[in-house]
Parts: sequence; structure tokens; C-alpha cells
Amino acid sequence: MAHDLVISGGTIVDGTGTPAFRGDVGIDGDRIAAVGEVDRTGAGRVIDADGRIVTPGFVDLHSHLDAQIGWDPTMSSSCWHGVTSVVMGNCGMTFAPVRPGQGEVLATAMESVEDIPAACILEGLPWDWEDFGGYLDALDQMPRGLNAGGYVGDVAVRLYVAGDAACERDFVPTETQLDEMAAVVRSAMESGALGYSISRSLFHRVPDGRNVPGTWSEPDEFTRITASLAELGRGVFESAPRYNFEHVPGDRVAEEVGWMAELSRASGRPFSFNLQQISSLGEHYREVLRLAAEANERGAQLRPQITPRSVGVLFSLDANSLLDDLPSFQAVRHATLATKLAAIRDPEVRARLIAEAAERPTDSYERMFVMPADAPARYTYDESDSVAGWGRARGVHAIEAYLDALDTSNGRTLVNWPVMNQDESAIAELITSPVSIMGLADAGAHATQIMDASQPTYFLSHWVRDEGLLPVEEGVRRLTSDTASFIGYRDRGVLRPGAFADVNVIDLDGLELQIPEIVRDFPGGAPRFVQRARGVDCTVVNGAVFREAGEHTGALAGRILRSTD
Repeated sequence: MAHDLVISGGTIVDGTGTPAFRGDVGIDGDRIAAVGEVDRTGAGRVIDADGRIVTPGFVDLHSHLDAQIGWDPTMSSSCWHGVTSVVMGNCGMTFAPVRPGQGEVLATAMESVEDIPAACILEGLPWDWEDFGGYLDALDQMPRGLNAGGYVGDVAVRLYVAGDAACERDFVPTETQLDEMAAVVRSAMESGALGYSISRSLFHRVPDGRNVPGTWSEPDEFTRITASLAELGRGVFESAPRYNFEHVPGDRVAEEVGWMAELSRASGRPFSFNLQQISSLGEHYREVLRLAAEANERGAQLRPQITPRSVGVLFSLDANSLLDDLPSFQAVRHATLATKLAAIRDPEVRARLIAEAAERPTDSYERMFVMPADAPARYTYDESDSVAGWGRARGVHAIEAYLDALDTSNGRTLVNWPVMNQDESAIAELITSPVSIMGLADAGAHATQIMDASQPTYFLSHWVRDEGLLPVEEGVRRLTSDTASFIGYRDRGVLRPGAFADVNVIDLDGLELQIPEIVRDFPGGAPRFVQRARGVDCTVVNGAVFREAGEHTGALAGRILRSTD
């Protein structure tokens, strides 16, 4: 029987970690029909993959596309980096459950925590649901290029049951409220939630400055609220942990890992949580890895969730720049890019900007790094790449060198200020740990601040191809079957007969990141960073060719994935 699609002559890296081999992939409908030597006779279409690796579609465990999915069916930037399935609802932040007419409460909380404009969220979603199942049903009616599922979030659950009082630091739910929260979570799980997400981070706050609900809750509350995960025997936990004390040096790693390990053991469910190297916390990341490994030996299922590069704040003339707090820039700070360029090219304005910057401390410019517009994006730097280093090399003040770069690139030059994972050797330790799991891409979040959705491209090009930290088979496994099996996405993340046909064709040698750029395609024309890649030749989602030669084909075959599937 002729296949609908054959991907022919590539190097198959099947997602399991087994050795790569040359062969074909035959696809019928939404499933893989054959892997190895496949008859191309009469095939509906043949894609020549000679010189390319053929992999399963990548599964991104950590996105905040909960709102963007409502207006962007391609779910960019994830779609440009081989991602075919995402997990939403991380860090306790979800849009269900929600009381009728209270969508603004969750939208403004999401804006405060994840930097997604509340106005876009409110305009871009219908808000015609109350429970989590209703939210999934609403998403089911929307066109989608990628597959997506989501957690039910602790923040939304507490606000739904207890209202604004849940934000108070000393709030303790009553027995009745705990029972109601548990019932809400059970309903969400029975409707297909992938599990339960929690925020404990001191950086996560509602608009008035209070910590989000759950930050200060006793761990016993989480055990009570999420009893249905153990009873149903499915679902996973996810958390943004509280490793640090408030206003006091040091860390509380053992305490935080301890309660997560106990909840995992008691429920029998896996637990993933954010982990980066943070300079102010010393070597806390090593302690987390050690404690997680020890807890797993005693029956827990902990997977610290990591990202393969520095997490940095981006500065762009088009949205937020190093000039924004200078007096002479205030008149154009919120103007168009063209107006800003005209201003910095005005000799008088330029001279004033340089003079004003010269009166301020320059230490921060040593830790901020230039991303030239005419080169592939890089995330490893030395002092010569810093804004200060650019100034020294040219014999001028750092801001003068920055202005020159903006001028010659028509405003496209960026600056990256790494705030986490600044240590490349620490990232290597995190990647090679046997307990860690890939995540923290944060797709959809931090619209004009951070762009990490491109991490699969960076991971494969930098750590696998250039550094040789992992063989390609293991690198692909970490992006596919490891994440898919953890979250419970069945028949995804592998290339084998019967699995869903989520497939990438990748030019590994030519794989590279383009520099991030600002676009204004959110509702109301709000800006955000996007980042594209070269080398992801083709992406297939559920048997349909979704992207090819860098462009969307128009296919929208993505599905809402539920734990009940």
C-alpha cells in the first residue's frame, strides 16, 4: 500500500537514544507506518532527507502559551525550533478555573508574573469558561499548528476558592476551602489536566506587590489539594521553587527539595521543578542535583528542570534599550523605531546621550553583551563582547559604542544581560546530570524581556554539535522521548510504527540561531521578541507538513492533548 508521505534517505535518530541509522520514515494519516527501508512507490509525497537527521518532534515541558494559543495558531517562536508539542500552565499560572467576569484577575496576575500584557490576554481569549475542562474545550475549538496540553495551576485554584484573601501571606485555608480546592483539582484532572503546577518563587507577585497565592503555604496543603493525582494514578507536579530566604542571605534548598520529594513519594507521581545556576546562591544547583538524586533512591521521582544556556534580559532599541533612562531620550522613548533612529543620529541628541551616560556608573556594562545584527546569535561571551569591551576596543565610552552599533545596524543590534546560568561549566553539569530534564523555554512569556523558546536549536547546535557534550542520539532523546514520557504524552517523542507522526528533518551542520527581533503581532499591536532558526528544514505534525524551508505551509493539524487520552 502506498504511503501518504515518505521521508527518505535521512539519518534516523529515533528519540530512544539507540544508535542512529540511515533509513526512511513512512507515514499514513497521522501515524508513522514504517521506519527503516520504506517503499516509496506511489507515495503521496516524498521528502528527500539525504544529509539530514530525522528526529521525532520536540516536546517542550515549560511554556506559557496559555493565552497566545488563542490568537497565534503557529505558537511562535516554538514552531521555528522543531517543537511539535508544548505543555502550558507552568508555575501555577493558568486561566482556569475562573469565576464568571473575573478573567481580569488572572490576566493581570499573568502579566505581573510572566510579562504577558493583560490587555492582549483579555482581548485574545473568549473567556467563556469557568472550570478547567471548559478551558480545554475552548482551546479545542481554536486552530492549532502544534499539540498542546496543560497543568491546572495552584494560583488559579486558590483565587477561585478563596478570592483575594489567598494572596495574604498569613492566609490559611479552612477545611471547607481545602475540600473545595481538592474537588476543583479532581474535576480538572478528570477533564484532562496534565497535573498540578505551583509557584513558590519570591519573584512571582500579583500587581499590588504581594506574593502569588501558594508562595507561603504549608506543604501539607498541596498534599490535600492534589489527592486526586494519587487516586487517579496519573498526572505530574511542577513548581517554581523558593530556594532563597526573603531579605536574608543563604538558601533553603534542603527544605524545598524535601517537601517536593515527600509529595512525590506519597503520591507516586513525578515532580519537576525549575533549576538554574544563580550567582547569589553559590553552588545551590549542585546541592539540588545531589538531594534530588538521593530522594529518588528513596522512592521519589524528582526531575530538576533546566535550560541549556544563560537566561538573559534583552535590550532592543525598538522596545527597551540602554538609553531608556537617559533624560535626552525621554521625548522619543515610546516612539517608533524610525523616530528613535532619527534621534540617535541627530548629532546634538547623540552628544547629550553620551554625556549623560558618562555621569553614571559603568559596572553593569561589563556584564551586558552585544549581539551584533549581522551574525548568528551567540550566548557564550568573553569581556571583549561586553558593551564596556566594545567601548574599550574603540577608545570611546560604552554608550557611544552602543549608539554606533545601533546606527550602523538600523537599530537591530541587541544587548543581552545574562541574569541566570552565567557559568558555562555549571550549565554543562546541569545538562549531564542523570536527574535533570530539559525545560524552562518559557515560550509565550516575558514578551519584551527574554527569548528562550529557541533552546532546542541552541542545545543541538552548541552542546551536541559544537561542544560534543552529548552524542546526537542522547541529545535528541533529551528533547523528545524523555520529556514526552515524563508528561504522559503517549505515542509521541519516538519514531516507531504506530507513534504519532510528529517529525523533524534537520540540517545539523547548518543549524544556527538568528538574532532575536521585535515584532508587533500581539493583539492591539503589542510588541514581543521572536527568534527564528536556520537548519530546521521541515516539521511534520500529526502527519501534516507544518513548516518547510522556514515557512508555515498552512497546515494546522495540532491537537489538545489530555491526560485522559
